[in-house]
Amino acid sequence: MAVDLIKGQKISLEKEAGGSLTKVVMGLGWDPVKSGAPKKKGFLASLGFGGGGGGDAPDIDLDASCAMFDEAKNVVDLVSFQQLKSKDGSLVHTGDNLTGEGEGDDEQIKVNLAAVPAKVKYLIFVVTSFRGQTFNDVENAFCRIFDENNGKEIARYTLSGGGNHTAMIMAKLYRHQGEWKMHALGEAANGRVVSDVIQNCVNNL
Repeated sequence: MAVDLIKGQKISLEKEAGGSLTKVVMGLGWDPVKSGAPKKKGFLASLGFGGGGGGDAPDIDLDASCAMFDEAKNVVDLVSFQQLKSKDGSLVHTGDNLTGEGEGDDEQIKVNLAAVPAKVKYLIFVVTSFRGQTFNDVENAFCRIFDENNGKEIARYTLSGGGNHTAMIMAKLYRHQGEWKMHALGEAANGRVVSDVIQNCVNNL
């Protein structure tokens, strides 16, 4: 079973996965806060394209990103809707979700652990609000990591509560004594894109 993480908790990915890992996916999801009847999901929404109709939940344009750092806490690369693939090819963003509608992950970032350059020690996963909507407009925000090879979920971290912030430093993957670990962060920040919250990321390294 996947581990339900609490803020500040750290785990060994391979230990929790029960074996070696080469490729993982960080899935991030959220729902617009609904003040009325549940928003009906149309045919396109069921296919993951958002949309639908009915209800009064606003579309929430949150963006999942990943900042890559070396041991000296210098930025190596950024992966987001603005750059869907890291320059070394080890991280791939699967695309932007503009509404937050649909079940499951809203955005995903694939990580080829075996291909992450040796100089990269930290991967910080963040969510930012491009339109400036705050987390008071969001519910059920989570991040989860699963084995891309077999789809097995390893760990999940669900945020509790909202807030007037427009960004969230969700989680960190980092190398420690030859293995990859995950640290649930859940630190509030403010920014429209990942480059706006670099200092917040550094503070969590």
